[in-house]
Amino acid sequence: MKGLPFIAGQKADRVGLFGKLFGRQDRDPQQTSFDHPLAPAEPVCVIGDIHGCLGLFTDLLDRAEAHADRPRIICVGDYVDRGERSCEVLDLLHERDGKDGFTCLQGNHEEIMLDFLTDASGHGRRWLRFGGLQTLASYGIGGVTEQSGGDAAETAAAALAEALGPEKIAWLRDMPLLFQTGTLAVVHAGADPALPMEEQSGSTFKWGHSAFGNTPRKDGLWIAHGHTIVDEVVQADGVISLDTGAYATGCLSGMVIRPDGTTELIQTGK
Repeated sequence: MKGLPFIAGQKADRVGLFGKLFGRQDRDPQQTSFDHPLAPAEPVCVIGDIHGCLGLFTDLLDRAEAHADRPRIICVGDYVDRGERSCEVLDLLHERDGKDGFTCLQGNHEEIMLDFLTDASGHGRRWLRFGGLQTLASYGIGGVTEQSGGDAAETAAAALAEALGPEKIAWLRDMPLLFQTGTLAVVHAGADPALPMEEQSGSTFKWGHSAFGNTPRKDGLWIAHGHTIVDEVVQADGVISLDTGAYATGCLSGMVIRPDGTTELIQTGK
């Protein structure tokens, strides 16, 4: 698996309003603190969950690519659903991925969209409730609701598969789940703090772990991630949280992180 780096700005309450809504718990004050350097082997810019917000993404990408540090760009996943322009976001990412170190990680929304393509009758309602309707609409596909299953879901899945094409579907399936450089690891959602990165499950990387953010790692790795919405980008206790809920807040966040551990927050729409 390939990997990417994450970034964050200030040491603050990692939970925030969105975090409380999504169930993240505060750290037990009795647990061991994390005191290890943030030191990627190269400058990177990690970009949080895009969710179909094309304008915010292109603005942030322009700034990242023009940055003086010329960082490797890493996107943490969740490119589709909820926002209105998933089709164009995927087109842009597909064109850029792999060039000059540009890396796209797979998120849980890519996973459930692929599940929909494989078994729309079984997985249709789940994806449609998670924002799949907006993704279908971006490809001009209608005729379904959040409750659709059976023939309606299968028809929509066939239309989406045709619109994406075999090459793009294979690209989505083959996206890496982890990027690691120096003391920085990047995943979509989180990691089990008790396990080495090579022993983690793909499900944990894409959906998170109950102890992530509550129990510090002992191997010195910083984990950068998206998935769980935070009010502000946070860098604290070995965790960097970058999902500022672009589709809901109008703010997409990324950050440049340098080998000396200094960071620079980049945001659009704010």
